[in-house]
Amino acid sequence: MDLPSPSLRLQQTVEEEDNSTLIRYLIAEDKPNFELLDDDDEEMDSMVAAMDAENSFRRSIPERRLVPRDHADGEARIIRQYFAANPVYTPEKFRERFRMKRHVFIRILDAVQSVDSYFQQREDCTRLLGLSALQKVVAAMCILAYGLPLDAVDEYVQIGTSTACEALKHFCSAVIAAFGKEYLRYPTPVDVARLLQEGESRGFPGMLGSIDCMHWEW
Repeated sequence: MDLPSPSLRLQQTVEEEDNSTLIRYLIAEDKPNFELLDDDDEEMDSMVAAMDAENSFRRSIPERRLVPRDHADGEARIIRQYFAANPVYTPEKFRERFRMKRHVFIRILDAVQSVDSYFQQREDCTRLLGLSALQKVVAAMCILAYGLPLDAVDEYVQIGTSTACEALKHFCSAVIAAFGKEYLRYPTPVDVARLLQEGESRGFPGMLGSIDCMHWEW
């Protein structure tokens, strides 16, 4: 009769010992304490829950789509229509659209550029020029003059919603910084005397000013 090889006998011995250990565990009255394994399970559940929450948060963030806006074309359109040597629209139409004359607009444009570097045109990381100061100011003034929503000036100016909001905030701050001391101040005694005189000459003695009809010819 052929005897099994030494390696085969060793394998059979290991299997017999494993089986006997399993049998002793199954019939034993005192089972080992598995509190450590329970803690590991709770920690694993917490990790899985955290990963699910993170994945759910990432799925809830909408994917941002890049809109290829033509900044140069937007600026050229504004110049051609209102600021060229022979603009498309007349000075009267400019006054109607922007609620001011063109020389006042240009004065404001120059002033905000001098007090806030945000209005300086720059290149982006791809070497393309960004929005010009003219486009940012036009967007801000249109929003203020007409009470437009932020995305209403996108097609004309070629400016995104978030950028229009940013330009509006910078524009208001720059106007205050540039003209606050001259126009956004309390009236002086000379101002008060002049306003009272104008009100009295128009039949309203003692009236300092009328917000709704300040320039109305009574």
